[in-house]
Formats: sequence, structure tokens, C-alpha cells
Amino acid sequence: EVQLVESGGGLVQTGGSLRLSCAASGFPFDDYAIAWFRQAPGKEREGISCISTTDSSTNYADSVKGRFTISRDNAKNTVYLQMNSLKPEDTAVYYCLAQITTGYSSYGRATSDYWGQGTQVTVSS
Repeated sequence: EVQLVESGGGLVQTGGSLRLSCAASGFPFDDYAIAWFRQAPGKEREGISCISTTDSSTNYADSVKGRFTISRDNAKNTVYLQMNSLKPEDTAVYYCLAQITTGYSSYGRATSDYWGQGTQVTVSS
């Protein structure tokens, strides 16, 4: 069974830091990129960062670039999101996502999205 479990959220003051973790199980972790998303109240879920497999290429949304750092430890099946210089607008529930291959056809690779349960980050002003 594919599982993603986020942890590390909490309440922090503006300018503070948090490190989120996404612990994965039930699939070959080394073979998959992992992404972090967040959803603030009343807003759509937005992608903020992703990390590739073994070469660990990373991407960031403009809103977090320079403040957040994504990393992975394949030995621990875990992806991290180090969040520095936090702002009130970073307040949201943070989720990790893995798109797991379910099959191949002439149309390409079929996948299913697996999300964790989310972890709340609240930044006070």
C-alpha cells in the first residue's frame, strides 16, 4: 500500500523556520520524483517544489524560491522541505505528492496520484 506521511508542521513567528518531512512507503521510492504542494484557506492547492529521483534536480515556485529548500534521503525514503524566512502568507496545509506508475499503453505512462494527509503550517505576524 502506497503511503505518504507528512510531519513537522506547527506554529512559528514571521521570519522563523520549519522543516517538513514526507515519509514514503509501499513503492520504489528511488524511482519517483516527489512534489510539495500547499493549500491555504479559500485558495486552490498550489505546487511549490519538486525533486527528481537520483540526480535530485529541484524546482521551486517563485513564491518560495530562495527561502525553501527541498531534499531527499533515499536511504530513509523521505523527502524534506526546509522552510526559512517564513511569512504569514506561507500559512497553509502542506502536502506531498507521488505520481505512481500504474501501467503503460500506446498513449504513454498511466499514473495515479498519492497524497499524504497534510501538515498544518501557521506563521504568525
